[in-house]
Amino acid sequence: MSTFLAHRAFNASTYLLDARLDQGDGDRVAVTGPGGSLTYAELAGYVADLAAGLRSRGVRPEERVVLFMADGPALLGSILAAMRIGAVAVPVSTMLTGGELSGVLRDTRTRILLVSAPFAAAAGEAAAEAPELEHVVLDGDAEFPPPAGVPVHRFEDLLGPRGSGGGFGPYDTWDDSPALWLYTSGTTGAPKGAMHRHANIRHVAETFGRDVLGITAADRCYSVAKLFFAYGIGNSLLFPFTVGATTILDPGRPTPASVTERLLADRPTLFFAVPTFYAALLSADVPREAFESVRLAVSAGEPLPAELYRRFTERFGVELIDGIGSTEALHIFISGRAGEVRPGTTGRPVPGYDVRLVDGDGADVPAGTPGSLLVRGESIATGYWCRTETTRRVFEGQWLHTGDTYVADADGYYTCLGRTNDMLKAGGIWVSPTEVEARLLQHPAVALAAVVGLPDQDGLEKPVACVVLQAGATAEPAELIDFCRTGLAAFKRPREVLIMDELPTTATGKLRRFAVREFAATLLPSPREPTDDDHVGSR
Repeated sequence: MSTFLAHRAFNASTYLLDARLDQGDGDRVAVTGPGGSLTYAELAGYVADLAAGLRSRGVRPEERVVLFMADGPALLGSILAAMRIGAVAVPVSTMLTGGELSGVLRDTRTRILLVSAPFAAAAGEAAAEAPELEHVVLDGDAEFPPPAGVPVHRFEDLLGPRGSGGGFGPYDTWDDSPALWLYTSGTTGAPKGAMHRHANIRHVAETFGRDVLGITAADRCYSVAKLFFAYGIGNSLLFPFTVGATTILDPGRPTPASVTERLLADRPTLFFAVPTFYAALLSADVPREAFESVRLAVSAGEPLPAELYRRFTERFGVELIDGIGSTEALHIFISGRAGEVRPGTTGRPVPGYDVRLVDGDGADVPAGTPGSLLVRGESIATGYWCRTETTRRVFEGQWLHTGDTYVADADGYYTCLGRTNDMLKAGGIWVSPTEVEARLLQHPAVALAAVVGLPDQDGLEKPVACVVLQAGATAEPAELIDFCRTGLAAFKRPREVLIMDELPTTATGKLRRFAVREFAATLLPSPREPTDDDHVGSR
């Protein structure tokens, strides 16, 4: 027994928080923003109290704690508290509908759900369909009719009296212990929980955070992408807390106006967003001085067009680097570097990661030849929860199949050519065409549907639906877009709907999606201005 348990102890919560106190950072501001400010010492006490509260509700090591919460000290503290007691933190998108959230609750078998008040309605609907659920904890005031037999607690009661967690040490986890699940549609459409170890958190901090960002205690991090994204949790928690920097959290849905307000009020030095949001900032009346404090801006989530890079850097005078990461890799593994950017490329591999481009037979391709992108590194997820077939297809030994097609030049710079399959991104978030098509087909007027990605005026990919109506039926594009919006998370709804007489298929009846994409491009109206709903990758 003692031999079996002979592991080197490592807990990500200790690494990110307790170490700061040991290094004398207790009085430094750990988190600030509209939700309030806490020093590292104050946050450490807060997390200890939350950890004790979770244990008092019966949460055990390796159980999942689902967090349907807005960015702020409560979500930040809950993630750290779950990991501290050896449980698995599962922050999920606050854009999910009740039906989508219930699927996550059932998949995780969670017994406890933490919810921010603005999302109580969706959470209440989901809780009623989650048979394993035993506790709901509500942060803030909202109507929340308790599901049958499930008590609803106030977040303050979970915290208990100040100092109630004093002396409550971290659970004896080690590198390979489960720490964090992040749900993704990834390369195959169905939502899947990518499982990350405690060690993965250390790896991304000591690769991208240290070697690309060059982050120090003097930095202030502001991420438009939220904590429930792999991109956001690195930007707002893993990187700053490794060095004693400050994270700026805003619970609201970001808009150019709200982000400008934060930039001017909190003066970040590191700024993170997706290309769609950079395009929105350029379309808004954002003063140049908003970015005066920013030493480096980072883009990820979808390829950054060279023209968008040029327009942003010229307008605001800030270096902007692009990168590619994934939920399965936890953060960015190919990136540009300050002073070494080649616009239109994603950059070079981040130290600590190896990448390959392979052909259809799995053989490496030479420079200048397109290939499927594979990556390996210590932050790669251990697999997908209860998705054996998909795990075996995506994770091949040490290598992760990203589902992207890239080409590398002779200098080692990588350029994205698109998805290897038909998945697309909207605002930096994966969208499964089949999921949107399934929703469209639920409309009584729709006979056939195909969803493809087409560029808007900024060269950013957006979902466009091509539908064939039932004989004799009528439906307006706006009606079908609204129908999708009510049944899916808002970012998944098509930005345009084209009514067609037929869809191109092969001789065997299979959809020729490439032909649909080409034909749809000829039917679209002139490029439109982006709307607020296009910026969802930053919510």
